[in-house]
Amino acid sequence: MIGLHLRAIAATFLASICVLTAPSFAQNAPPTTPANAPTGASTNWPNKPIRLIVGLAPGGGTDIVARALSPKMSEILGQTIIVENKTGASGTIAADYVSKSAADGYTLLMGHVNSNAIAPFVFSKVPYNPATDFSPITYLGYVPNVLVVNSALPVNSVADLIAMAKSQPGALSYGSSGIGSTQHITGAFFAQMTGVSLNHVPYKGSGQAIIDLLANQITMNFDTLPPVIEQVRKGNLKALAISTPKRLALLPNTPTFNEVGLNNIDVANWYSVMGPKDMSPTLVSQIDKAIKQAMADPSVKKTLEAKGLQTEGPNTPAEFKLFLGAEINKYQKLLKSLDIKAD
Repeated sequence: MIGLHLRAIAATFLASICVLTAPSFAQNAPPTTPANAPTGASTNWPNKPIRLIVGLAPGGGTDIVARALSPKMSEILGQTIIVENKTGASGTIAADYVSKSAADGYTLLMGHVNSNAIAPFVFSKVPYNPATDFSPITYLGYVPNVLVVNSALPVNSVADLIAMAKSQPGALSYGSSGIGSTQHITGAFFAQMTGVSLNHVPYKGSGQAIIDLLANQITMNFDTLPPVIEQVRKGNLKALAISTPKRLALLPNTPTFNEVGLNNIDVANWYSVMGPKDMSPTLVSQIDKAIKQAMADPSVKKTLEAKGLQTEGPNTPAEFKLFLGAEINKYQKLLKSLDIKAD
């Protein structure tokens, strides 16, 4: 009887230990991986929200791509993706911020041709090295630049526009989203190739430039496709040429610059996701896989295709790194030939 009684007490004592320690074990257990996380995903990342830093204003192409991508990425990773705009200095403020952040995957940059290939050769004091201070993760695609004029302007082709510019030297103007932007570079390159004199009018973003173009305050713009395509569709702007290798289904009647004899205009806004330097290859691969899953989602694809995003290009982080190096070299030479400097 005594033995049975002691065994009963012992069983009760052990059961109470299990009850008391169970909550502590649950609190210290590693977080589980979301059911739809990328294959091979770490059980440690992500365990808190991720910030996706955008260096340009809300409503522009970079911001549009980031906000189309982030909800599906949040779903895949099981954590909130916070899109945060840190604007200024052609995206270099945001790029500098990310370059100095921890390489833990919780602070990412919407990499952009301006901040990550052009700005270091336009501004004299860019506080980062675009080739060495970032971890290239995923190339998302590019949107072409399109030459647009107000529909009231009596021209219907690039040849007409060139003839008008030559008949009125220095009278025609083009807007851009700032000194050293792809719009500025394309306009300066166009003027150099065609031998015309154009006035450059820099703005703080595409929005105001388009407003002034619609109001006939400037003659033309070499803008990115997303902000102008609806105005072209409505008939408020005329698209005269586009910087893609072949015509776009979105603008089937608009010739490429190659078709109108301007064969070397290879300027486009590309977008990517990048992190600070020294990110681990495993983490880079994990983020890359999640982004590719999000990009493959039909609703995300539909949104980005409607904005003219062209997704052909480097397909792995290693290929993106090579592409980035080539872009940096290209713009270093081009900006020197065009003598574009902000200070």
